[in-house]
Amino acid sequence: MLPLKETRHGITFPVQVVPRASKCEITGLVNGLIKIRLTAPPVGGKANEECLRFLSKRLDIPGNRLSIVSGRTSRRKVIQVSRMGLDELAGLLKKIIPKTPMPDLFENGGKDEEP
Repeated sequence: MLPLKETRHGITFPVQVVPRASKCEITGLVNGLIKIRLTAPPVGGKANEECLRFLSKRLDIPGNRLSIVSGRTSRRKVIQVSRMGLDELAGLLKKIIPKTPMPDLFENGGKDEEP
């Protein structure tokens, strides 16, 4: 389930940023956070700028509609998207977040073993 929250200023969602990665990519939904790998270092706001630019490009929305409302100096951030409906943003995010496969928790595929 996507962690979206509607506020009076727009729709927010939490992300976890991994700076200094080999490439920019969204790796999935982990513990309620959209995990984003960025090539920029976390210095002088470069990772924040790259995060917003990357999301703007992937979501195909103007950059001036995206902002960081919490976590500017943290890896965990809250991104806000203005002038967009909840369902519309949910649809866009679902398209760009890769499906995270569930690990097989049982060696036998979850089937009861016969005695």
